[in-house]
Amino acid sequence: MIVEIGHFALVLALATAIIVSVLPVIGVYRRDANMMAVATTGSLVMFGLVALSFAALTWAYVVSDFSVKNVWENSHSLMPLLYKYSGVWGNHEGSMMLWLLILVFFSALVAVFGRNIPETLKANVLSVQAWISLAFLLFILFTSNPFVRLDPAPAEGQDLNPILQDFGLAIHPPLLYLGYVGFSVCFSFAVAALMEGRIDAAWARWVRPWTLAAWTFLTAGIAMGSYWAYYELGWGGWWFWDPVENASFMPWLAGTALLHSALVMEKREALKIWTVLLAIMTFSLSLLGTFLVRSGVLTSVHAFATDPSRGIFILCILAIFIGGAFMLFAWRAPTLKAGGLFAPISREGALVLNNLILTVSTATVLTGTLYPLALETLTGEKISVGAPFFNMTFGLLMLPLLIAAPLGPMLAWKRADLLGAMQRLWIFAGLALIVGLTLWYMQNGGPILAIFGLALGCWGMLGAVADLWCRGNFGKLPVMTSLRRLKGLPRSAWGTALAHFGLGVTVVGIVAASAFSTEHVVEMKQGQTVEAGGYSLTFDGFREAVGPNYTEERGHFTVSSGGATVSDVWSSKRLYTARRMPTTEAGILTFGLSQLYVSLGDPMDGGGIVVRIWWKPLILCIWGGCLIMMVGGFVSLSDRRLRVGAPSRKAKSVKPVMEPAE
Repeated sequence: MIVEIGHFALVLALATAIIVSVLPVIGVYRRDANMMAVATTGSLVMFGLVALSFAALTWAYVVSDFSVKNVWENSHSLMPLLYKYSGVWGNHEGSMMLWLLILVFFSALVAVFGRNIPETLKANVLSVQAWISLAFLLFILFTSNPFVRLDPAPAEGQDLNPILQDFGLAIHPPLLYLGYVGFSVCFSFAVAALMEGRIDAAWARWVRPWTLAAWTFLTAGIAMGSYWAYYELGWGGWWFWDPVENASFMPWLAGTALLHSALVMEKREALKIWTVLLAIMTFSLSLLGTFLVRSGVLTSVHAFATDPSRGIFILCILAIFIGGAFMLFAWRAPTLKAGGLFAPISREGALVLNNLILTVSTATVLTGTLYPLALETLTGEKISVGAPFFNMTFGLLMLPLLIAAPLGPMLAWKRADLLGAMQRLWIFAGLALIVGLTLWYMQNGGPILAIFGLALGCWGMLGAVADLWCRGNFGKLPVMTSLRRLKGLPRSAWGTALAHFGLGVTVVGIVAASAFSTEHVVEMKQGQTVEAGGYSLTFDGFREAVGPNYTEERGHFTVSSGGATVSDVWSSKRLYTARRMPTTEAGILTFGLSQLYVSLGDPMDGGGIVVRIWWKPLILCIWGGCLIMMVGGFVSLSDRRLRVGAPSRKAKSVKPVMEPAE
């Protein structure tokens, strides 16, 4: 009965979405407050219904109700409780339910916290959100229904894919979807503003918190997915330029550009048209990522295999929303006021450079991801675009951005003195080079270019410190006065500095792990020793172990340095009994910010086993930097100015006004 209630709640949510899609838009046209109020009430009701439906599906997983086909295909009675919960979204149907739940959750947040948004704009925003919800409700109910029953019910399930039975995969999809779907609010604000024909600095103030929240969660989701792939797949890498990885990375790049562009629009009322276009593009890339994962056009460890009808349905959603939004933009953009002017050397100019590089980088990743698919569709020829292409093109594009990032906050709005900004930073630039040389020397040398890469990362970190140093006016005022000035800074300033500092930390980790990592692939027998990263690893043999739904062979290694035992590490190969599917569990030993990584390969005829051993210096900086960026995002979100938002317009000013083009 609970499963049927969940299915019925989904049908009621569909009916509610239809109402919210239509009535508030008519209310805006008629200036009918009661009809516009339907958007707020309907969005809350829709969230409640979808939450009830999701809870019913979760209940079916927790109690192992194998009469539900989705549960039978992706669960097992012996599976740990955590993975019964995560199994809900560890498949196509359940992951789309999670997508929908987060989508209506954001709609409910706009309904609750959008009290200071003009009624007409709020009604249109929630209606656009309802259009998206309606599309995905139809998609779920007609092609991906998770409540289909089996009769008779099987006695046991087929188990969840073993590589998804991991804590990282329990939290990675929710974080990623909070980012993906969060950009739907920015998209809805852009479409609603184009419908009204009015875009101003207040609009940017309303959009910024939603952009920042989505960007922060997407940063966390990508970082968690990268770390999961690093430790769970046993390959020793942290980024493969997999098409599905790229599908999440492209909205992050575009969202980063949108975040900076909205700042220019809010402060200077410039880049209005460009900011609206970015809002549309960012969510469009999120929808494109959904198509790539759900359509079956890609074969990836991240992708769910699906039938063609689902891909066609999502392709139609893409065409309607992306095509419709760009058509509306093409119609309305010429009638919008362009905004203020500024000199090329200014903070606005630096942010425009930021946007230019980020959008070109996004286009580069998009080209490398879609070109093989397009070529195969048109000619039947199969090619692979891999890491060499992306590393060369994307890496070169990022260089000027990383160099310019610390300069931007030092420049004044509208017109600035570039030489003066550089003079304030030259000491920090020298320190960055010294730290880069020191890190290079500590790794016993390596590629000469690594010095500049490390210095570039340190330049980003010290540039963030320099921003706060100059804001506090240290060196010119008494220390206590400078500290009070820092304390009085808005939280968004601290959040920006943290995000830029975190980016520098990540760059240091990427350069160090790429330039100084060592790899050893050896056949080892019990008692043999291998040197790696200045440590000695001795293979002590295997031990059998049994988990709740798997058996495993655990290889034990003793780690020593200078003849003294430092620690030990376990690496194992598991066999999940239900699916008879093996997985590799890497053994990882952490030394400060560096890691020793051990992965077991295939057994050999002579009684030995292939072992892959990596030394990964400073690799934790990659994810540590992402964590700092995420903290910076949340600190900025806590800024009262972003939580309060822009002041409400007076009632007489809510009419849609077409501003003449300049």
